[in-house]
Amino acid sequence: MNLRQMLTLCLMLLVTGGVSAQNTTQSTINKDSLPADAVIVKRVPLASGEAFDMKDVLVVDTIPSTSEGLSIVLYNDNTWRYVRNRNIDVLDETIYTQYWDTSKIHAYNVELKDLPMSMVIDLVDTLKSYHYPFKGRVTSKYGPRRRGIHQGTDIDLETGDPIYATFDGRVRHTTYIARGYGNLIIIRHDNGLETFYAHLSETNVKPGDWVTAGQVIGKGGNTGRSTGSHLHYEIRYKGHSFDPERLIDFKTGDLRRETFLLKRTYFSPYSRFTQDFDEEVQSDEEDKKIAQEAAAIKYHIVKSGDTLGRIAINNHTTVTKLCQLNGIKKTSTLRIGQRIRVR
Repeated sequence: MNLRQMLTLCLMLLVTGGVSAQNTTQSTINKDSLPADAVIVKRVPLASGEAFDMKDVLVVDTIPSTSEGLSIVLYNDNTWRYVRNRNIDVLDETIYTQYWDTSKIHAYNVELKDLPMSMVIDLVDTLKSYHYPFKGRVTSKYGPRRRGIHQGTDIDLETGDPIYATFDGRVRHTTYIARGYGNLIIIRHDNGLETFYAHLSETNVKPGDWVTAGQVIGKGGNTGRSTGSHLHYEIRYKGHSFDPERLIDFKTGDLRRETFLLKRTYFSPYSRFTQDFDEEVQSDEEDKKIAQEAAAIKYHIVKSGDTLGRIAINNHTTVTKLCQLNGIKKTSTLRIGQRIRVR
């Protein structure tokens, strides 16, 4: 057995033996005091993965894994991580083609009225690909501020502190705006969200670069229209911003939940996330209906020989409906292992 085979075997044993289920937070709410029709949505924080700076490591070897879409990459600092094969492992091929413009800050041309009333977003997948952008004290929240609207969250830091990519994705735009964002990085992610990182003192990436959650993309600073060193951080969907604290606890760095029910009402600057972070009690009829619809969503994993027509027939739907649900065309090429929403 050669060195490469030994490394592969050791890594497989480590992965299969080291994965453990995440403990859920115990409820602190007296359920006897709730209405009979109350819907309780558990919020399980997801800890950040390991951070890394591509400037400080070199790739020693790449080993195939049991999945075509993933490889195991070994680095010269004796660490390893899964890396996606972007030619195969694409959750939604339209994310990086529709409204993809590397020259503009705002690439989308989607009006708020054209968005659904609610959207179910899988923030992370089986790789648990998440890392906080920066962990620290929030100095300015999302929403109305003085005479304007603050589109993101400000986190206190020291100039030179590392800033991390939140999820896996691709850099869409970088720029410098003297009377605004200063040095800005915009990343579009596999889950369809875009994140903005502003007032940076240094940027390490450029448009078109693929990035991994936890990768150092730049350093915090005080550039642009800023009164002190901090990170201005935005999360947007189809160009519309909502409160980042709905997803991230910046004090602990935890992601509040793995699947997020994004409502159109959240895009209002007056809609801030101030509810209990361990459990959210939803008792009105609208929220109950949305939760039931989210639970009814069904996916199909593409296998050899699958076509849109065959998938549609087996799931009692139509090709047109499949295309609408997945943002694809009837002529789109299906990939083995690709996830297709069927309901």
